[in-house]
Amino acid sequence: MPYRVNNGKIEPTNFTPADVMQKLKDDRIKFLDLQFTGLTGRFHHTTMAANMFQKEDFEYGLPKLDGSSIRGFTEIHESDLIIKPDASTYAVIPWIEKDYTARLICDIISGGSERVAFSRDPRSIALKAERFVRDRGYTSSYWGPEVEFFVFDKLEVNTMTPYQSQSYNISSREAPWSTEGVGYALRLKEGYLPSAPGDTLMDYRNECVDILSNNFGIICDAHHHEVATAGQCEIDIRYDTLTNAADAVQSYKYIVKNIAKKHNMIATMMPKPIALDNGSGMHVNVSLWNNGKNLFFDANDQYAEMSQVAHYFGGGILDHAYALAAIVAPTTNSYRRLVPGYEAPVYIAWSTGNRSAIIRIPAHYKGERFSTMKRIEFRAPDPSCNPYLAFSAIVAAGLDGIRKKTSIGSPVDEDIFKMTAKKRREFGIKQLPASLRDAYEELESDRSFLKPVFGDDAIDMLIENEVKDHNEVAVRPHPHEFSMYADV
Repeated sequence: MPYRVNNGKIEPTNFTPADVMQKLKDDRIKFLDLQFTGLTGRFHHTTMAANMFQKEDFEYGLPKLDGSSIRGFTEIHESDLIIKPDASTYAVIPWIEKDYTARLICDIISGGSERVAFSRDPRSIALKAERFVRDRGYTSSYWGPEVEFFVFDKLEVNTMTPYQSQSYNISSREAPWSTEGVGYALRLKEGYLPSAPGDTLMDYRNECVDILSNNFGIICDAHHHEVATAGQCEIDIRYDTLTNAADAVQSYKYIVKNIAKKHNMIATMMPKPIALDNGSGMHVNVSLWNNGKNLFFDANDQYAEMSQVAHYFGGGILDHAYALAAIVAPTTNSYRRLVPGYEAPVYIAWSTGNRSAIIRIPAHYKGERFSTMKRIEFRAPDPSCNPYLAFSAIVAAGLDGIRKKTSIGSPVDEDIFKMTAKKRREFGIKQLPASLRDAYEELESDRSFLKPVFGDDAIDMLIENEVKDHNEVAVRPHPHEFSMYADV
């Protein structure tokens, strides 16, 4: 849902179908971009003339989609699907200057006589997850994703001759390998919060924030360069309810990629594009609320001011961490990020300040005055994930932990990266799956907690897609293997 700042207060715009029909006229919109998300998280769209769009289309949808052509949706014999726009997501796309164009995010509806939510539509799954939260007695859940990404000057990939050679080349004026840099190269793992001229992307991020806030109603409070070299960025966006937050992440990705393209650069959500440097994560902050009260806060908890509800919720995430990995870190590249030594959380543990654990409880401030800020930060997700599915799976795991009263265990405040294997065993600390294959096999065996939100066919298709991705990489030699094994 878009927001606006009015006299210093953040207010939802709450566009209705009638509002949108009027805004199409007021904004002189010529084309309407109907956007939706596929099962693998990729953003898709179809565009229509704005004067052909009717108010009734919000209720009945539009027959604009061949599901068999979208990966993970339908087979060819069941391909007709309907896209149903959500009026609250209306926004004008400012970089399309020739013909004024607005967008609407859509849900996917099954064709035929029943007209029900399509079981593999990620946004419909997220809406179902929100209903599940309410059915379990909570007013709402709030989600604050921290999306990191890279912006390169150029990315060249050669995969056209897989039998002979494969290669990629990353160009960035900030990188220590650059021959066209600004003279202030950022060394590997030393890119956190540098001032200009080392940080070359401040103006780019300013433009992204301006468009996120003023055009798409996504409130941003800060942005900065992240730890890696070669243009790693983060723009902080305001928390929101589950589906709205997922909409915001998809819009965020869409905006930062298009503004990069406008400046002849390329933005990527690939978790680990640079060897021996930090990857990009998407830490997810979550809390449960009832009637304006944060149920994760308890002033009587001396360690983290964390309620029993929050302990159980976190226990559910840790209990299902193996299976969650397949959804929150869904690419083969995700597991190049999830290795020790690069600030990525690898170990299934929790703490307040320990960033080597997959759950952190931020404790910048304490006391009742800051009770609204109490949350669980789940650090395993990365920006390649589908946010609708990731948030839905996380809340399903957390609510399962509350239902079962799953213990979160004792916090681990030591640097787990520096522990010996023996000491980790003594603490009972286990590690996330080491590969996408390990992750989807865990999801296959531990899927029951997802049943209230996900249909079996959605999970089956997720696993089928990940099997294909794993095999695509597994059958090809890696270039570095030649330096390791060519002389065996």
